[in-house]
Amino acid sequence: MSSATAAQGFPHRGMTTLSIMLATIMQALDTTIANVALPHMQGSLQASQDQITWVLTSYIVASAIALPLTGWLCARWGRRKVFIVSIVGFTIASALCGLATSLGGIVAARLLQGVFGAALVPLSQAVLLDINPLEKIGQAMAIWGAGIMVGPILGPLLGGWLTENFDWRWVFFINLPVGAFALWGMVRYLPESRPRSDRLDIFGFVTLSLAIGMLQLFLDRGELLDWFDSWEIKLEAAAALVAFGFFAVHTATVRGISFFDRDLLKDRNYVTGLLFAFIVGTILYGTMALLPMFLQNLMDYPVVYTGYVTAPRGIGTMIAMIVVGRLVHRVDVRAIMAAGFALTAFSLWQMTSITLQMDSTLIVTSGFIQGLGIGFTFVPLSTAAFATLAPRLRNEGTPIFSLLRNIGGSVGISIVQALLTRGSAQAHAQLASLVTRGNQGFVNLPPALSPDTPAGLAVLNAEVTRQAALIGYVGDFSIMMVAAVLAIPLLLLIRRSGARREPAEVPH
Repeated sequence: MSSATAAQGFPHRGMTTLSIMLATIMQALDTTIANVALPHMQGSLQASQDQITWVLTSYIVASAIALPLTGWLCARWGRRKVFIVSIVGFTIASALCGLATSLGGIVAARLLQGVFGAALVPLSQAVLLDINPLEKIGQAMAIWGAGIMVGPILGPLLGGWLTENFDWRWVFFINLPVGAFALWGMVRYLPESRPRSDRLDIFGFVTLSLAIGMLQLFLDRGELLDWFDSWEIKLEAAAALVAFGFFAVHTATVRGISFFDRDLLKDRNYVTGLLFAFIVGTILYGTMALLPMFLQNLMDYPVVYTGYVTAPRGIGTMIAMIVVGRLVHRVDVRAIMAAGFALTAFSLWQMTSITLQMDSTLIVTSGFIQGLGIGFTFVPLSTAAFATLAPRLRNEGTPIFSLLRNIGGSVGISIVQALLTRGSAQAHAQLASLVTRGNQGFVNLPPALSPDTPAGLAVLNAEVTRQAALIGYVGDFSIMMVAAVLAIPLLLLIRRSGARREPAEVPH
């Protein structure tokens, strides 16, 4: 029986989808929900600012290292077992995070969270591709995309509300009921896929894991340690390059089973999809990282209110994904993605008009439009990337797709942070050069603001710093807008072709 026939007659599709999406949203939320609680954790766990960032870094690095292992685990033990173990492990690790009383304890628990949560997103995508017939793939990818994109958007809002109204520990305890319900649905409705192999390319896995882990550390800690002025960053960059070089040569020359299935590279749409997964991750995650920093650092918005004014982005994403799910098999996916990038660029153009005296109207409007852009970009990308990929390769293909999107997001966040720091410093130097006795603008200032007194000079410096930071943010939004526009011509690399499905084993 073909996989298309099996998907057409698949029972309990609704409950299966609900169960796996609960697990996916739970994991996606945890990529950002803990960010807003860091100051509270720092005081409770008696950690320095540098130390508390390991709560985020440990999760990101562990997830990145474990993600490529998903395909082999499914081949060895079957997708259902891997999914169930991942949910159980992630839920228990969440409880351990909430119960932690020391920095070492919560970092260790976050490592476990990253390891067990890594497989949830790619496996949910693979399951949805398998249990839905061809004509419903677009809608299935819309549901999946809504989960993984809305989760990070709403994470700060939910995390801020839980932290302010309860305690930072509830940022992690909230996963317990969600994980329990998702586990029940998995055990009850998720079918098994037949294991195929028990061999693991140890050398390929070790070199790829080392390369990914070092790259994530390099990107995550680079700005904190002033990039290549730090020996740690230099060593991480060198280790990532060397390890990836060994992995690439080994994969290209090894005979027999390799950790990375080279058949994946034979599918043009999938390879092009990987490129765009990286581009989309860079642009979208980079832009999403800028706005909360601007609102909290320069506009002095409370965490919860920041979540409220950025929530329309999630609403826009949901609306777009509902629409795109119905259009993706009727309209050229390249046209839909072009519209998505255009909307993203337009929203970033709006953000270049920000001022320190504005209200939240511009934030809400541009956020909603950017949400539409996210939805119009991500769903057709996911559909096109896997439309022609053989079903037997999905367990290996979906983790790599998620990995490239995550790495793109890390690169995008690192780029905008580095550009923001550099742009703000340059703007500060230019503005500070105007604070002189010869500037007629200072003649009528009250004595408290006079640059001739230490107090007045301090006040002026603070204002110059704020204005310089604003210029830095505007510069970042402008650069990301240009990147979104430049991505549109690259859509021609995606081949328009009818999706096909090859015979595959029937889940049992």
